[in-house]
Amino acid sequence: MIIYAFCLVLGLMFTVVSAFLGHLFGGHDAIGTGGQADAGMNSDGMPGASFLSPTVLACFITAFGAFGLVFTEIPATQSVWLHAPLAFISGLLIAVLVWWGLNKVFRGANSSSEGRVASLVGQTAAIISPIPMSGVGEISYVQSGSRYTAPARDEKGGMIATGQTVKITRIVGTQFYVEATN
Repeated sequence: MIIYAFCLVLGLMFTVVSAFLGHLFGGHDAIGTGGQADAGMNSDGMPGASFLSPTVLACFITAFGAFGLVFTEIPATQSVWLHAPLAFISGLLIAVLVWWGLNKVFRGANSSSEGRVASLVGQTAAIISPIPMSGVGEISYVQSGSRYTAPARDEKGGMIATGQTVKITRIVGTQFYVEATN
């Protein structure tokens, strides 16, 4: 029972101290992980929480302690062979739920309406500044509901007038190559 109380207090203290220090220091590099309290073993470059992040581990320890205290008071689970595994499984379940919830929030916040350049090949666009012979003009295209403009060259080095519809054939760096669709 003392172990459960210790885990419960340790988890709650970690939460309070983290909240206070995060507020006091603004969370900037005070933790040693680039200011990310949820940084852990995850290295995919996407925001999110690792299962071994301090927040998820603190939730496990706190839940383990809390459920352990509850299970020791229930007559049917007073045996250490029952309350210890039940406390462990309950703590693990809470940690998994917290980890899943954090990742769901972080992944949702990371979504973007900005399109991917690679998906533009084959798409139609409109010439908004004429492309001179062997020169650069400007196109306008719509992707993911947003209108974008980009510098463009004729694929064969020819001339294309303003207002013509073109097809994007390839993209090299920031330069779009197009061909007339007439």
